[in-house]
Amino acid sequence: MEIAIDQLSFGALLRDVRRIRRLSQLGLSLQADVSQRHLSCLESGKARPSREMVVQLATALDLSIRERNRLLMSAGFAGLYPQRPLAAADMGPVRAALDLLLSHHAPLPAVVVDRAWNLIDSNIPMQRLLAALGDPDERWRRVCGDGPRNLMKMTLHPEGLQPFIANLDALAPLLLARTAREALEHPEMQAMLETVLAYPGLPRTYRKMDPRQPLLPMVPTHLRFGGHDLRLFTMLATFGTPLDVTTDEVRVELFFPADASSRALLDALSQGPSAPPA
Repeated sequence: MEIAIDQLSFGALLRDVRRIRRLSQLGLSLQADVSQRHLSCLESGKARPSREMVVQLATALDLSIRERNRLLMSAGFAGLYPQRPLAAADMGPVRAALDLLLSHHAPLPAVVVDRAWNLIDSNIPMQRLLAALGDPDERWRRVCGDGPRNLMKMTLHPEGLQPFIANLDALAPLLLARTAREALEHPEMQAMLETVLAYPGLPRTYRKMDPRQPLLPMVPTHLRFGGHDLRLFTMLATFGTPLDVTTDEVRVELFFPADASSRALLDALSQGPSAPPA
């Protein structure tokens, strides 16, 4: 099946994603087993790609499922991969897996987010952790208004978690660099990134980050509240070999204590809304 074709947009998009990956035409041609001359003609619009060629290039570029669909559609073809809502009947196994991860991670916090860090679900320990910092519903309202609850905004907003983050100078650049790197491939994330960068309380040096800089193996988070110090690191879990846009983009962020006192504090918070131990 073909749809309205825009040959120039395909070539421009192909060139952009190649450059983002810092690949020369020669490098991509070798990875995709395509002649450099033909690749040049595809990028300039002098040649029309077949559906198989688009898939071959997308595979060589290691594009996400959404971006593979985007590249196909820019070449005039329908996308290969569906995008089902999580509530769809055939997404039942996906929902069950997410629920299992959230419940089994207790008493440690965990959240489910989409690729733009919009909150999909969270477990009870995460809800109790946010409640220990004040009214969570009111905090979400101040940070996100009536829009989607966004974890990145909540973390860095001055009325969100920012006042409680003791190592903001270390944490914020890592989060922003990761988001900037993802925004290179997902332009719609750029607006969210620009919104966060405008928050007061973030030093201007954060705006001079290099989105391609190597990231540390884990993101440290040091929260200080009520006379307590909570140090956490996170692990991201994703689905293997997804064939659906939604499934490909869902991620579970699992929080782990970085020391014994943090574990004790999380254990205390998991018992209920009472104040954590002194």
